[in-house]
Amino acid sequence: MIDTSSGRADGLARCPSCGGTDIAYSLQQKALVCGHCRSAWNEPVLETEFGLDSSIAELRGHTMASGTQDVRDDLTQMTLKCQGCGAEVVINVDEQLHARCHWCRQHLSVNSQIPNGAVPDAVLPFQLTREEAIARIEEFAGKRRTFALGAFKNEFVPENVMGVYIPYLVVDGNLHAVVQGTGEVTTRQYTVSRKVGDRTVRETYYDADVYAVERAFDMLVNDLTVESSERYSAGAARGATTNVLNAVQPYDVHAAVVYNPNYLKGFTSERRDLNVRDVDDQVEEKFLAIARAKALPTISRYDRGVRWEQEGVGVRGTRWVSVAVPVWLYSYGQRNSQGTVDMVHYIAVNGRTGTTMGSVPVSHPKIFAASCAVGTVVGVIAAVIGVLAMFV
Repeated sequence: MIDTSSGRADGLARCPSCGGTDIAYSLQQKALVCGHCRSAWNEPVLETEFGLDSSIAELRGHTMASGTQDVRDDLTQMTLKCQGCGAEVVINVDEQLHARCHWCRQHLSVNSQIPNGAVPDAVLPFQLTREEAIARIEEFAGKRRTFALGAFKNEFVPENVMGVYIPYLVVDGNLHAVVQGTGEVTTRQYTVSRKVGDRTVRETYYDADVYAVERAFDMLVNDLTVESSERYSAGAARGATTNVLNAVQPYDVHAAVVYNPNYLKGFTSERRDLNVRDVDDQVEEKFLAIARAKALPTISRYDRGVRWEQEGVGVRGTRWVSVAVPVWLYSYGQRNSQGTVDMVHYIAVNGRTGTTMGSVPVSHPKIFAASCAVGTVVGVIAAVIGVLAMFV
């Protein structure tokens, strides 16, 4: 276990210049800013601070950072002792990581990595401002207004966008992959004509040699990301389009900084509720997908393709860390005929790069009308061509 905790006691997270506690992240300055002395700074990059940028080829076994320890559901309440006046403040860490002392008004924070999934190893701070995110959401929705549900167009309020930190597990892997299957090489191509009723049908046939194909190679995988909140994971409930979060990747997680709760002020944050073993199958499938892609350039001689029948990845070593990544998120609840929400549509904006993806509720009558119109136009054109052909 690599201890990535800051070493600060829970309670006051102080400004390194003046000792103040009124600290927040400034999107304009892209840094933490003290409300008292206006000093600006950022925490160190996690990889360099804790040696997580060491060679992946040297990994053996499973190395876990302290922010990836198994989640305990019973750890929901925590007592913060104010180091200013000595008062004790109880908070629900499922809902908040900050509080203010009710006596001296000092800002208190949870700094330790309690094993309830609320505190990651690192934070990837927002780079895109809220105004920039709103502009991208408006542009995305605007391009899809033609077939959008009328209620969505009437109720679309992009200003309702929220900044959210989504928890991800990030894994490096030292692997050995083996893929086996069959490949085909064309040896002859020929065409055969045959009668079917009054028509002559021409069919093309191929002869091919079949070969057993095997590829085995070492792989070093760096910064593979996987969702660690069940609500936003790839297998989330069908009643929401949370899968759009996959489409706004990648994130430059190598730039993530050591966790400081003040980065989260002014934003909401989702708690990690999936452990490493919960995402093992998903990670293995991603490793296999990388293996297939790595094998692809080596099988070009099989012009009819290769069908992989057996695949496997041997893990020599992995390294896991937890990172909170920034997303600007807009949501719209689509109501059914009874007036209840049965589908939540999301438009997500990568808080670092601005990559935008989402879903917009569509009007099926509009789509049907458009398809009918296209069919009518095609029918008219065909009729005109038929008439003209009579005079040729």
